[in-house]
Amino acid sequence: MTATITELQQNLLSSWLGSFTVVRDHSWPLQDTTVLQVAAPDGQEYIVKASTTSHHIRREIAAYSRGLPGLHGRVPTLRHAAPEAGLLVTGYLPGTLVAGTSSESDPRTYRDAGVLLSRMHLPAGSSRSYARALAARTGSLIQRAHGLLPAETQRRLQDTLDALEPGPAALVTTHGDYQPRNWLDDDGLIKVIDFGRAELRPWVHDLVRLSHQQLLAQPKLAAAFHEGLGKVVTTEQEHHLWTLENLNQSVGTVVWAHHVGDAVFERQGVEMVTRVLEGFLPFGG
Repeated sequence: MTATITELQQNLLSSWLGSFTVVRDHSWPLQDTTVLQVAAPDGQEYIVKASTTSHHIRREIAAYSRGLPGLHGRVPTLRHAAPEAGLLVTGYLPGTLVAGTSSESDPRTYRDAGVLLSRMHLPAGSSRSYARALAARTGSLIQRAHGLLPAETQRRLQDTLDALEPGPAALVTTHGDYQPRNWLDDDGLIKVIDFGRAELRPWVHDLVRLSHQQLLAQPKLAAAFHEGLGKVVTTEQEHHLWTLENLNQSVGTVVWAHHVGDAVFERQGVEMVTRVLEGFLPFGG
């Protein structure tokens, strides 16, 4: 057992699963969550996620607790959870990560991923505070990017932010990190994992990362994804929210990547910022 599992977590896991063995460590570098594939005496395999510091554990438990109807077999099933201990167990979902495989460039993958996302995006009411709070956090990120971005770029980012009038936001149950590194291909069947960033947000939030990565300058993949999803940004309200989400995630990438010392990811963030300031709106029609 890895030393990153606390004694309390170890005891809980033993009470839930019995005398289990670790099959594989799936933990990501630069993350504060341990992710283990384990085998239990009942003959089943499970995924264990444990952390004493990450808020992602509680987010993931909340996402499963809210329910993901219509996605049985396509997303993990929560088996055990102890949010106060920073611990959850889901059933193991077979498949190969799409990222880095031929599936990552297959339009069928993106059509299926779009369909799954449309099922995932369950209406969750409207919020008058969401956009205001996100704008405040984005303004703070722009200030924290001092020295990481040119002063003129910071000024343009703030001007773009100040010009937005998104108003009330229609919220849905978003995944929060929807991209091929969180998709599985199980002999042509696409599945979705890792709900540690799940939250109630506007639907456009889940499209930002894909737009700047796999769908960038890939019209066939983008068309397939939107065929599955069944919608694009059309209204002025959605345009404002789309721009706001892009501002937040692009500057946030620069700041976070610099903080953890990931130079490659920081450069990706700078490129995102450049596209946003150039009016990057691939889903705006």
